[in-house]
Amino acid sequence: MARMKTNAYSEAFRKEAVRLANLPDRTATDVAKELGIHPGQIYNWRTQFSKLSKGQFKKVDGVDYSKEEAEEIRRLKKEVSKLKEERDFLKKATAYFAKEDK
Repeated sequence: MARMKTNAYSEAFRKEAVRLANLPDRTATDVAKELGIHPGQIYNWRTQFSKLSKGQFKKVDGVDYSKEEAEEIRRLKKEVSKLKEERDFLKKATAYFAKEDK
Protein backbone atom coordinates (compact mmCIF):
# COMPACT_ATOMS: atom_id res chain seq x y z
CA MET A 1 0.00 0.00 0.00
CA ALA A 2 1.37 3.41 -0.96
CA ARG A 3 1.97 5.98 1.72
CA MET A 4 0.33 9.34 1.40
CA LYS A 5 2.66 12.28 0.89
CA THR A 6 2.71 14.70 3.80
CA ASN A 7 3.40 18.39 3.35
CA ALA A 8 6.26 19.87 5.31
CA TYR A 9 5.29 23.30 6.55
CA SER A 10 7.87 25.78 7.72
CA GLU A 11 8.08 26.73 11.36
CA ALA A 12 7.01 30.29 10.50
CA PHE A 13 3.92 28.99 8.68
CA ARG A 14 2.93 26.78 11.63
CA LYS A 15 3.45 29.58 14.15
CA GLU A 16 1.40 32.00 12.08
CA ALA A 17 -1.43 29.48 11.68
CA VAL A 18 -1.54 28.94 15.45
CA ARG A 19 -1.37 32.69 16.09
CA LEU A 20 -4.28 33.35 13.72
CA ALA A 21 -6.35 30.54 15.23
CA ASN A 22 -5.76 31.97 18.71
CA LEU A 23 -7.19 35.38 17.81
CA PRO A 24 -10.48 36.06 19.63
CA ASP A 25 -12.57 36.53 16.47
CA ARG A 26 -11.13 33.51 14.60
CA THR A 27 -11.53 29.76 14.86
CA ALA A 28 -9.08 27.04 13.91
CA THR A 29 -11.57 25.79 11.31
CA ASP A 30 -11.76 29.21 9.60
CA VAL A 31 -7.99 29.59 9.54
CA ALA A 32 -7.55 26.04 8.24
CA LYS A 33 -9.97 26.71 5.36
CA GLU A 34 -8.09 29.88 4.45
CA LEU A 35 -4.74 28.11 4.49
CA GLY A 36 -5.99 24.97 2.78
CA ILE A 37 -5.10 22.59 5.58
CA HIS A 38 -7.06 20.29 7.85
CA PRO A 39 -8.31 21.93 11.08
CA GLY A 40 -6.84 19.09 13.12
CA GLN A 41 -3.41 20.16 11.95
CA ILE A 42 -3.78 23.52 13.66
CA TYR A 43 -4.85 21.81 16.88
CA ASN A 44 -1.81 19.53 16.65
CA TRP A 45 0.52 22.48 16.08
CA ARG A 46 -1.08 24.36 18.97
CA THR A 47 -0.42 21.39 21.26
CA GLN A 48 3.12 20.97 19.96
CA PHE A 49 3.79 24.67 20.35
CA SER A 50 2.56 24.72 23.92
CA LYS A 51 4.41 21.54 24.93
CA LEU A 52 7.36 21.80 22.55
CA SER A 53 6.93 18.11 21.80
CA LYS A 54 8.85 16.38 19.05
CA GLY A 55 10.91 19.49 18.37
CA GLN A 56 8.37 21.01 16.01
CA PHE A 57 9.09 24.52 17.23
CA LYS A 58 12.77 25.12 17.75
CA LYS A 59 12.84 28.50 19.50
CA VAL A 60 10.39 29.95 21.98
CA ASP A 61 11.09 33.10 23.98
CA GLY A 62 14.75 32.95 22.97
CA VAL A 63 15.27 29.39 24.27
CA ASP A 64 16.68 26.92 21.73
CA TYR A 65 14.93 23.54 21.73
CA SER A 66 16.68 22.15 18.66
CA LYS A 67 17.85 18.57 18.27
CA GLU A 68 21.44 19.55 19.06
CA GLU A 69 20.38 21.17 22.32
CA ALA A 70 18.29 18.14 23.28
CA GLU A 71 21.22 15.81 22.61
CA GLU A 72 23.53 18.00 24.71
CA ILE A 73 21.03 18.00 27.58
CA ARG A 74 20.68 14.21 27.36
CA ARG A 75 24.48 13.79 27.40
CA LEU A 76 24.86 16.11 30.38
CA LYS A 77 22.13 14.34 32.34
CA LYS A 78 23.89 11.03 31.72
CA GLU A 79 27.18 12.51 32.90
CA VAL A 80 25.55 13.95 36.03
CA SER A 81 24.07 10.54 36.82
CA LYS A 82 27.48 8.89 36.46
CA LEU A 83 29.13 11.50 38.66
CA LYS A 84 26.47 11.02 41.36
CA GLU A 85 27.13 7.27 41.34
CA GLU A 86 30.87 7.88 41.72
CA ARG A 87 30.26 10.39 44.54
CA ASP A 88 27.99 7.94 46.39
CA PHE A 89 30.60 5.18 46.04
CA LEU A 90 33.31 7.45 47.40
CA LYS A 91 31.11 8.42 50.36
CA LYS A 92 30.58 4.74 51.21
CA ALA A 93 34.28 3.96 50.81
CA THR A 94 35.22 6.90 53.05
CA ALA A 95 32.78 5.74 55.73
CA TYR A 96 34.12 2.17 55.50
CA PHE A 97 37.76 3.18 55.86
CA ALA A 98 36.92 5.65 58.64
CA LYS A 99 35.45 2.75 60.66
CA GLU A 100 38.63 0.65 60.23
CA ASP A 101 40.85 3.43 61.58
CA LYS A 102 39.07 3.53 64.96
